[in-house]
Amino acid sequence: MGAFAIYRLPYESECRLVMQEKGMPEELPSVAALSGKNGFAMAPFAADRKHPVIVIQPQEEVSFLPEELETGDGEAVEWRRRMEHILQEPKQEERIKAGTHTHYAIDFANFHSHIIEGEFSKIVLARCCRETPPEGLGAITMFTRACKRYPRLFVALVSAKRCGTWLMATPEVLLEGEGRQWRTMSLAGTMTLDGEQLDFDEPPTPQPVDSQRILWSIKNIQEQRFVSTYITESLEQVANDIEERGPFTMRAGNLVHLRSDFFFTMEHPDDIGRLLSILYPTPAVCGLPKDDARDFILRNEFAKRQYYSGFAGPLAVPEGTHLYVSLRCMRIDDEGCSLYAGGGIMADSEQEAEWRETEDKMGTMRDVLFPPA
Repeated sequence: MGAFAIYRLPYESECRLVMQEKGMPEELPSVAALSGKNGFAMAPFAADRKHPVIVIQPQEEVSFLPEELETGDGEAVEWRRRMEHILQEPKQEERIKAGTHTHYAIDFANFHSHIIEGEFSKIVLARCCRETPPEGLGAITMFTRACKRYPRLFVALVSAKRCGTWLMATPEVLLEGEGRQWRTMSLAGTMTLDGEQLDFDEPPTPQPVDSQRILWSIKNIQEQRFVSTYITESLEQVANDIEERGPFTMRAGNLVHLRSDFFFTMEHPDDIGRLLSILYPTPAVCGLPKDDARDFILRNEFAKRQYYSGFAGPLAVPEGTHLYVSLRCMRIDDEGCSLYAGGGIMADSEQEAEWRETEDKMGTMRDVLFPPA
């Protein structure tokens, strides 16, 4: 029983493949247990016996251009064959409930009422929908399409028996760095680009909020500030020399988000698990207060998140650590694809606006399945 992760970092041309064909990936009970580990990590929203943190061991590693997987150039043909063999192996079976608009409306009313009552200042509501991909469209081709379509994003395809097969194209860094030098970001607030706004661009540095024509609502600004304050307070427990830069406007596909970057040093970088357990989940995918919001989500959200809104990426490899929050993602199984998206609910949130935001976010993966003309 094998496992692999193939990923491409933002703005890079090559992808990297981490493959484990012998034994099972290491399973950990919590993100705190990631200290001292190396490989490709895949963490769920909330670890439990059914959804452990997994670490794919780097028994074999190779880099190549994503398009070589489609053209058959070089050694990529053999690597594709080996990945397809792993993709065909049985995965942990778990029925995924895809919610309707009615399910979402019920969840929204429940979540929003607890905010109005003062129990939470913010809480994130996620949902899932099912899509049937075109006949013959496989996971590896989905990965190469995502790499081509989303050069700004972290794109990864992960497959293992315990977690299943997931594809993501995510903009949000959870933790990145090596040695004593590290960074993270707060990413919250979402708007869809249309009309002349589609000309907006920012590679590789996002644009200061007051320097371009995209205007942010008070709700989006407040939501992003909640996340930034939380990250600052979390980092102060374990980090030094904390520097915040931003907020900026960052593009991700046809969406833009508010982003602030945080740079810091760590006296004990080997204790990365402690930092992750403090930092994650951030209010961008959970809520405030964190522990109460996470428990409420696990009890009440219609669609069980599994590995959506967890995090994934290479951990303590020679190129450093690059962990990204598992957003704009879908689980791929024998019967189709489960697309996930969520949004932050606050006191002035409106149900239909939040529903449309999740639709816009699901468009990232839908455009991989059904490319626009």
